[in-house]
Amino acid sequence: MHKFFAYISRMKYITRWSLMRNSVPENIQEHSHMAAVLAHALGVIRRDVLGRPCEPDACAAAALFHDATEIFTGDLPTPIKYYNATIRGAYHQVEDVAAERLLEMLPEQLRPAYEPLLRETDQEVRQIVKAADKLCAYIKCLEELEAGNREFADAAQETLEALRRLEMEEVSWFLEHFGEAFGLTLDRLQRGEGQSGSPE
Repeated sequence: MHKFFAYISRMKYITRWSLMRNSVPENIQEHSHMAAVLAHALGVIRRDVLGRPCEPDACAAAALFHDATEIFTGDLPTPIKYYNATIRGAYHQVEDVAAERLLEMLPEQLRPAYEPLLRETDQEVRQIVKAADKLCAYIKCLEELEAGNREFADAAQETLEALRRLEMEEVSWFLEHFGEAFGLTLDRLQRGEGQSGSPE
């Protein structure tokens, strides 16, 4: 009996943003889906807009599994995870052990396909996934602010600055063309499409 996918299904029980008051709670399964959507989009932008080689499907697959080790580690809050180099290094070691444990739950024939996803061995894909992860955090902040939750005000600014520090054209292009819409209510989104009023 192999338990890999049974554990993956439990990602929905690991909550994010545990140190902050949330209007809408988020778990790592939900986060991983959005990260995959955004990683795919950034890959498409890199390939089709910027004309650089990229495999959007590989980026999406890696994003789906980028937080899988948190099944065992939990979602350690960012202020703790990155408090200093010692804690950061120790956490990476724990992640490596968790990735190995997950791999051991797969039949041997499947491990070569999943190891690059769990260990993020492709550096270009890893770069895209990291950017998508940051974009997810920024979008979460915008949605919380739109809900009137000022708890996320500083986080929104800090995350936007982190995105800019990445200096990735894909991210800038995405924010320019799609970023503003995430701060809109449903009614405002609909009015932007030439509709008005609430859905029936």
